[in-house]
Amino acid sequence: MINILLVGVGGQGTVLAAKVLAQAAQSKGWQVRTAETIGMAQRGGSVVSHVRMGSEGEPVHAPLVAPETADAIIAFEPGEAVRSLPYLKKTGAVVTAKAVVQPVTAALSTKPYRTEDVIEALGAALAESGGKLEVVDAAPFLEELGNRRALNTVLLASAVARGAVPLTVDELKEAIRACVKPRFIEMNLAAVDAVADR
Repeated sequence: MINILLVGVGGQGTVLAAKVLAQAAQSKGWQVRTAETIGMAQRGGSVVSHVRMGSEGEPVHAPLVAPETADAIIAFEPGEAVRSLPYLKKTGAVVTAKAVVQPVTAALSTKPYRTEDVIEALGAALAESGGKLEVVDAAPFLEELGNRRALNTVLLASAVARGAVPLTVDELKEAIRACVKPRFIEMNLAAVDAVADR
C-alpha cells in the first residue's frame, strides 16, 4: 500500500494533481481511493488530497491516509508541509515547493513568515524522524514554461524523479494526457520533461 498526501492552498492545483496520480496508478492495474479536504480553499485556505494505492494488488478499503502512514507528502506550499507532518511515517519523504504563500494570519502577525524559517523547521523535524526532504525551487521551471499554473506538475514530476512516488515519467505523462484539459496538456508535458531533464 502506498499512501500519498498532497497539500497546498486553494488555487494551486492540489486536487488535479491527486487525480493525475490516481489515474497513473489505475493504469498500472492498482486499486486506488482518493479524498479531498478542501475547507476554505477558494479563499487561499488549506487543501489536502489523500491518494491511497494498492501497489501490491491489495484492495484499498478507505480513502483517507491515517496519521503516521504517509509514504510521501507532496507540498505545494512549505507551511502546509509542516502542518501535515503528523501524517508522515518515520521514513517517509517530503517533496515541497520552496516558495511560500503568505497566509492571512501571517499578514496580521508582527512576526514575518519566511521561507528559510519554514524549510529549516521541516528539515529539523525530518532529521529527527529519519525522513527525507526534497526542496524544489520551481521558479526557474515556471519561468521557462511561462506559466505559474504548472507548479503542481513540476512538484509531481520532482516526486517521481526523486523516487518519492512509485511511478515512471512515462506513466505520469500518460495520466496527464488523460486528466488535464486539452489546452493545458502540452504545457504540463513540457513541465515533466523540464524536471526529468535536470
